[in-house]
Amino acid sequence: MKDSLVLYPALGKGHLNSMIELGKLILTHNPSLSISILILSPPNTTVQPPDIKNLITTFGCESFPSITFHHIPSISLSVTLPPHLLPLEVCGRSNHHVNHILQSTSKTSNLKGVILDFMNYSANQITSTLDIPTFFFYTSGASTLAVFLKLPTIHQNTTKSLKEFLMYPHIIGLPQIPIADMPEHVKDREGKGYKVFLDMATSMKESDGVIINTFDAFEARALKALKAGLCLPEGTTPPLFCIGPMISPPSKGEDEKGSLCLSWLDSQPSQSDVFLCFGSMGRFSKAQLNEIAIGLEKTKQRFLWVIRSDIDSEKLSLDELLPEGFLERTKEKGMVVRNWAPQVAILSHESVGGFVTHCGWNSVLEAVCVGVPMIAWPLYAEQKLNRLIMVEEMKVALKLNESNGFVSGAELSKRVEELMESDNGIEIRETILKMKISAKEAKEGGGSSFVDLKRFGDSWREHASWNNCSPNSPFLLD
Repeated sequence: MKDSLVLYPALGKGHLNSMIELGKLILTHNPSLSISILILSPPNTTVQPPDIKNLITTFGCESFPSITFHHIPSISLSVTLPPHLLPLEVCGRSNHHVNHILQSTSKTSNLKGVILDFMNYSANQITSTLDIPTFFFYTSGASTLAVFLKLPTIHQNTTKSLKEFLMYPHIIGLPQIPIADMPEHVKDREGKGYKVFLDMATSMKESDGVIINTFDAFEARALKALKAGLCLPEGTTPPLFCIGPMISPPSKGEDEKGSLCLSWLDSQPSQSDVFLCFGSMGRFSKAQLNEIAIGLEKTKQRFLWVIRSDIDSEKLSLDELLPEGFLERTKEKGMVVRNWAPQVAILSHESVGGFVTHCGWNSVLEAVCVGVPMIAWPLYAEQKLNRLIMVEEMKVALKLNESNGFVSGAELSKRVEELMESDNGIEIRETILKMKISAKEAKEGGGSSFVDLKRFGDSWREHASWNNCSPNSPFLLD
C-alpha cells in the first residue's frame, strides 16, 4: 500500500486554497505519496461546496492524481456565531466524521500522518487518541508563531490578563511588542477567545512539528531563536519546517474587471502606481473611504484602489460612496474598482511601485515575491503583529498611523509620498528587492525551504504507519 498523508484545512476558501497548495508542494518532493484533503462545509446547508471537479480544475490538480478530496457532512447550528468562532465550532462538531475518515484511510494506505490547519487544533484530540503523527500548518509567519507559542508559559506565570500590561513579555529574536498590537481575543484572560488561543498554542507545542509559510532569510532572527529553543522553556519548541514562500494561484474572478485593471496599468509609467487592496474582509465605512479618497487626490501619485464598503454602504454606488466629483477629477491618474481585482497579477505588473495592504500574510508574501514595498494598514486578527515585524524587523514597509482605528487622508497622502519619493522609501524598495531574490533562492535546490521540505518528508517517513498497529491496539476506535 502507498504511504499517505491526510490534510485537514479549516473552514473557508483561503484555508482550503493554502492547504491544496501545500499538498501539491509536498507531492513534488514525494511523488509516490497519496494525499487526502478533507473539506468542511458551512453549517446549516445540504449543499456540499465547493465542487470537487471545480477544485481540481482551478488548482491544476489534474497533474496531481494522487490528491483526493473528501467532503465532511455539514453540521447544524442553532445559533449564529461570530466569524472568528464559527470555524472552530464547525471543526469541533465534525471530529466524529474525521475519526471515521482516518480509520477508513488507514485500511487502504499506510497512513503516515495528519496535517491540521492550526485553527483545526481540536482535531488533535482524535489524532492523539489514535496515535497518528500530527503536524500543524501555520499560515502566518514565524514571528507571530513565536508570540502565540509563548502564551501558555505566560498563562502559567501570571494571573493577570494581557490587557493589564503595556508590553508583551520579551521574546528573543523579536522586537518589543506593545499589548496594543496583540489580537483582541488574547488580551482578556477570562474571554472565550483567550482560551481558544491558549489551547491552540498548547496543541502546537505538543505536536510532531509545525509547517510555516515563510523562509529563513525573511524572518532570520526569529527563526534562529525559535530553532535554537531560545523563545520557549527548554524542550518545548516543536520541530519547525519553513517551506515558503508558498503563493496561491491567481483567483478566478471577473475576467472583464481583471482585464480593465491590467489594461489601465499597461498605460502607466514604470513603478508609478500605488495599489490599495485590503483582503476579502477589509471593509470600510463611508467616512473612512472618503478620507482615503481625499488622501489619494492630494498625493501626486497614480493609484489603483480596490474598494469594499461596510454593510451599511454596500448598496451605494461609487459616486455616492466617494467625495463628489472625485472619480471625474482623478480619472487621469487613478482607477477605482469595486470588491475584486486580480491581486497577484497587479502586484507583478511593472507599473506598480507600492502596495497599501492590510498585512494579511498571503498578501505580504505576494508583495515580497515580486519586490513591491508596502504601507502597512492592519485591520484584524494578527495583522498588527505582522505590521510590527514588517516595519521594525524586516524593513519592507512603512507604518500608517491611525487614531482609534481611523486613518486620515493627510496621513495616507504623507505615507504614500514617503514610500514613492523619499530616501526612506528607496531604502525599503532596495531591501524588499533583495528579499525577492532570497525568496526565490529559498525554494531552489539546496535553499532553506527546499531543505526544510525534505526534512519534513524524512520526519513522517520515520514514523511507523498507524495501520501497522496490532488489531487489538487500544488506539483503534469503533
